[in-house]
Amino acid sequence: MNTKSNNNELTEPQAADQENDQKNKQQEAAEQAAIEKRRDYLKSESTRISEIAGNEPNSALKCIHQLSVAGGATEGTYIAIEQRVVADQDTAGAYHLALLAQNTPDLPIDARQLIELVVNKGDNDQRLALLKNLPLPPVDMIKEQILASDDGDAIGLMNAYLQINPEGYGSHHMLGSGQADRIVPLSPGNSLDLK
Repeated sequence: MNTKSNNNELTEPQAADQENDQKNKQQEAAEQAAIEKRRDYLKSESTRISEIAGNEPNSALKCIHQLSVAGGATEGTYIAIEQRVVADQDTAGAYHLALLAQNTPDLPIDARQLIELVVNKGDNDQRLALLKNLPLPPVDMIKEQILASDDGDAIGLMNAYLQINPEGYGSHHMLGSGQADRIVPLSPGNSLDLK
């Protein structure tokens, strides 16, 4: 009985290893193809969203929604949306873009500029939403604007909120400390069809 195998023949374990290696290479190639496909999709969506922001007045909320649906975008897209918000003085768009910037610190967005736009030109609902939803809101600025508005309901809501959270750390802090609060949904701002 000859137990020596020929050099050209593979043993069963060697054949199984070779088959596994081939399957792994195919899986890696498929994963890389999926990554490339996703990257191409994001580039395409980024270009489309940037064009909308650049050409359609009052389109910031529409662009932010589409950005969310796409699952991300290029830096240029965020910049184009910010420019649209500033050009239109869109406080609803500024509010939502500021929240995005606060939750994703590496975005190329000047969150302070957006926050100031909401505080100085927004309505009291938006100001209260900033107070509750920003990790570190500009409490004094918001308080000053709400008090100046002479809106008794808004002042009452603000005072009630600041009574339980005098530092104004926002809902992120409160959720972390076991208290329940909710993120304020899209504000009425500009009524746009977000399709």
